[in-house]
Amino acid sequence: MNRRSQPPKRDDRYEFRINHMIRVPEIRLVGDHLEEISEIAGTTIEPGVYSTRQAQSWADQLELDLVEISPKAVPPVCKIVDYRKFIYDKKKKEKELKAKIVKTVMKEIRFGPNTDEHDFEFKLRHAKKFLEEGSKVRAYVHFRGRTIVFKDRGELLLLKFLNELEDLGAAEALPKMEGRRMSVIISPKKKK
Repeated sequence: MNRRSQPPKRDDRYEFRINHMIRVPEIRLVGDHLEEISEIAGTTIEPGVYSTRQAQSWADQLELDLVEISPKAVPPVCKIVDYRKFIYDKKKKEKELKAKIVKTVMKEIRFGPNTDEHDFEFKLRHAKKFLEEGSKVRAYVHFRGRTIVFKDRGELLLLKFLNELEDLGAAEALPKMEGRRMSVIISPKKKK
């Protein structure tokens, strides 16, 4: 089967029943075009429950679509809108929300229980850079083999690390053991 003969993919996120696909006897009508619908109907129409046929005839007269926006409600909630514009606005809102979400990045720094001073300073510089960029830092001491007996050294090392970074970040919790690792997560402080 070649590519051209395949049907186009449907975007299920935007699958709304519209117009004659709505098969319930009554719907709850909401929306912005109620003043225009009132003019066509000759009576004042407010948000409320109406027969589906009546709402469909109003939508036809306005040359718009009756769109079911909440099918699980009793009765289902519908709007009279231009369906293409409705989908366009929905996609636009989702895109704006997605842009506002801040992605947190987690950087890891690994120590051994016998880390010397030069190595500590080197890793400290990296951690400072990560925190200034706004990333979280997970610092951990990995105990291999018999070094597990030096848990106190690992804890002192992490506490010293936290102390050096207290102006840039704050620990989410005190260092804790997880298997053969003692770790701590440092969150960057908010910039003023």
